[in-house]
Amino acid sequence: MTSESLQPISAPSRRTVVTAVGAAGLAVALTACGSEDESSGSADSAGTVLAKTSDIPEGGGKVFEAQGVVVTQPTAGTYKAFSSKCTHQGCAVKGIENDVINCPCHGSQFSATDGSVKKGPATQPLAAANITVDGDSITLA
Repeated sequence: MTSESLQPISAPSRRTVVTAVGAAGLAVALTACGSEDESSGSADSAGTVLAKTSDIPEGGGKVFEAQGVVVTQPTAGTYKAFSSKCTHQGCAVKGIENDVINCPCHGSQFSATDGSVKKGPATQPLAAANITVDGDSITLA
């Protein structure tokens, strides 16, 4: 071997390494965000039968975790649906009673009639979700 055939190996610059690591991290973060959207997917769940009307108590409701919605029956025969994600810090709402949807994380309360804030710390209402009631079936629209 001659000294001419031995070339020094140049290491990548620090900027190249930082840029590559940053790009990889961004790709992972974007992939995770995409996965979350798909799994919570009310769009992907459209047409899914959630419950029978008799499953939703008057003055109460039921949370459908997999679909990310809560369905309420504020008055006899009237069904409403909202996102089950609390607008304060994103916790899933849990209990519905006396026309109030409750978030167990920080105590926010929402109207079962229109999703408006009844008690903070949340300041924004629950987003409305689309459902259809056909006979005794409640379906995501």
